[in-house]
Amino acid sequence: MADRQTTLFDLEQHGDFVRRHIGPDEAEIDAMLKSLDIDSLEHLVDRAVPASIRTERTLNVPGPRSERGTGTYLRRMRHRNRVFVSMIGAGYHGTVMPPVIRRNVLENPDWYTAYTPYQAEVSQGRLEVLLTFQQMVIDLTGMELANASLLDEATAAAEAMAMSRRVSRSKSNRFLVDPDCHPQTIAVVQTRAESMGWDVVVADPGRAVQKDEYFGVLLQYPGSTGAVSDPRKVIESAHEQGALVTVAADILALALLTPPGELGADVVVGSTQRFGVPMGYGGPHAAFFATRDAHKRATPGRIIGVSQDANGRRALRMALQTREQHIRRDKATSNICTAQVLLAVLSALYAMYHGEDGIRTIARRVHRTACIFARGLKRHGYKVVNRHYFDTILVRVPGLANRIAARARESNINLRVVDADHVSVTFDETTRRENVVALWGVFSTAAPAKLDIDRIDKTVKDAIPPALVRESRYLTNEVFSLYHSETEMMRYLRRVVSKDISLGRSMIPLGSCTMKLNATSELLPLGFRDFTALHPFAPLAQTQGYPQLFDEPVRLPGRVLFGSTGDKGYGSSADGRDELVPCGYQPPSSAFLSGATLAPALGVSFLGASLFSSGHPVRVQASDITNAALSRFPSFMAD
Repeated sequence: MADRQTTLFDLEQHGDFVRRHIGPDEAEIDAMLKSLDIDSLEHLVDRAVPASIRTERTLNVPGPRSERGTGTYLRRMRHRNRVFVSMIGAGYHGTVMPPVIRRNVLENPDWYTAYTPYQAEVSQGRLEVLLTFQQMVIDLTGMELANASLLDEATAAAEAMAMSRRVSRSKSNRFLVDPDCHPQTIAVVQTRAESMGWDVVVADPGRAVQKDEYFGVLLQYPGSTGAVSDPRKVIESAHEQGALVTVAADILALALLTPPGELGADVVVGSTQRFGVPMGYGGPHAAFFATRDAHKRATPGRIIGVSQDANGRRALRMALQTREQHIRRDKATSNICTAQVLLAVLSALYAMYHGEDGIRTIARRVHRTACIFARGLKRHGYKVVNRHYFDTILVRVPGLANRIAARARESNINLRVVDADHVSVTFDETTRRENVVALWGVFSTAAPAKLDIDRIDKTVKDAIPPALVRESRYLTNEVFSLYHSETEMMRYLRRVVSKDISLGRSMIPLGSCTMKLNATSELLPLGFRDFTALHPFAPLAQTQGYPQLFDEPVRLPGRVLFGSTGDKGYGSSADGRDELVPCGYQPPSSAFLSGATLAPALGVSFLGASLFSSGHPVRVQASDITNAALSRFPSFMAD
């Protein structure tokens, strides 16, 4: 019989992406099956997944797109997003990633694939930059100890609350939160506290701490609506009760403000996003967590330490990592994502590239721009609510907040509507003079013709309270002064990356579950401004590409996988008990920190993904388990 004629469909290579990226080929699959004494992949699934939790129903999945076709599809999708000048603030800011860092780190597989440094001996390059990240955080916060990053600012605040409960001498079950914290931070803290049985009180800390007892207090510095106030009295009162005080701080503001460590804070958390990392519609971004040395064994996340090898040379390692989910599992003190390595690396390199003087200059420019804008508003009769601020101006506009925000959008500017009577305007590293002039015109059409930035600049004064002006230095280690030129930074990056085992050299031995599975075409969108320059609170009408992107993945049917209290209800059984089936990168520690109790009931493991439930029958498709085990975690930069 003659061989089947090759068709045009065959020549179009529809499965070429799978062949080139996913691998193995048919011969390799046959070899692996033979070594397992299994006839086929279907037989493997039969052996690995109990029939009682499988279904034979065929999935309604569309055919695959080619890499080129996917690129075209994503281009059309991202053009549905509209990037306005973001002055919303609330913890997310425009920033500039230095091109030398973008090209040599973010777009370099030696960096974005070499990720979780579980094996220190082949991760010395990453560990060196993470050690720099820790030093950067220690310097700017004025604390004694910092970890190597957490998931984001909101979850870092939740981790600080949990640590406060472990360390505090107070018998209280209440945690006090400043109402001027970022709204997303308050929401995450409330969610974590609910699962652990703690009460979160959102109230004026100056008054509340005098009336009731709390095991911890969370303050924002500067406040979400811009106010810069001295927290020392609140900290002193809280300490008298035996409570720990966490300060959520803006890392750029700390270049000008007295660091919380010098004000008596016990924990300092925040985001390093504005150190060169795009907003990305809300993430991912590396959080920082700094505390006192006395609390090092209660600190969540990993800490990079300095040791010596057998030859007496400096060797870096992950110290005190027994708190981590990969060792202690349900007894871990960290949440599911205990670091944001690539994002922490980017922000540390940003600080190295700019140094102390460069960071201070950026902070002063942001602050001066805010002061100039505020002076112009006052000249046209508007009331600036806060006397002291860093980069955010709160403006009183009785009954006109939504109207002014709408007028700003007509000028391609997004403002934050605080309430019907107030809008806030936040300035950042990317703010230009023409943005200031355009925004004056939003508040008063006559303002641009009457106001001159340079004239106002000569008369304006800083709006930071004298008692909170920073006097201590930061970023004084030589690593922050050696690489200010593009050439020196490029050479440094080449030297450091040569110390690592990465996908550019071989298969990564351990960790990096998600990163090493990403093809180049999957990472190209990281450079698309239509995706990366969007604020998470931007109006939905400007972000239509993202909802389309969110709806594209095939959704897993059934109520099976959940790893946080935000998903409770998806796994509820008939008698109200919660069922949990964490797969892949959903470890027991995540469930434990969500208040769930796990009991191994199914007794099977598929591709290293242990299955758990509360003991009730759970029906799962084999494809669900495969996808969950291979996908690991939905954030491409979290580990």
